[in-house]
Amino acid sequence: MPFIDSKITVPVPQEKRELLKAELGKAVSILGKPESFLMVGFEDNYDLYMGGKKLEKGAYVAVSLFGNASKTAYEKMTAKICELYEKELGIPGNAVYVTYQGISDWGWNGSNF
Repeated sequence: MPFIDSKITVPVPQEKRELLKAELGKAVSILGKPESFLMVGFEDNYDLYMGGKKLEKGAYVAVSLFGNASKTAYEKMTAKICELYEKELGIPGNAVYVTYQGISDWGWNGSNF
């Protein structure tokens, strides 16, 4: 049950959202999770500041998943997210920040996993 939530400084048109959703759906297998349980959220035109300065092009991507993945899997996923956001949104990898949170209790459909 992964959730990938992105706060992005630039506008993200619907066709880019669909493309990013599809690519993140493929990439989530890096973490050993199926796309069929993936939830994705985008918040564009978001103000992000780093070191006291506003990022013109930047993204904060929070990845939550039921359980955990290996450090190697997280590193591969970070590389994939940075590559994808640079290619599709023009955000350089050094302005894409990714966090991971393993969740031990995740509820869905009236019960918990």
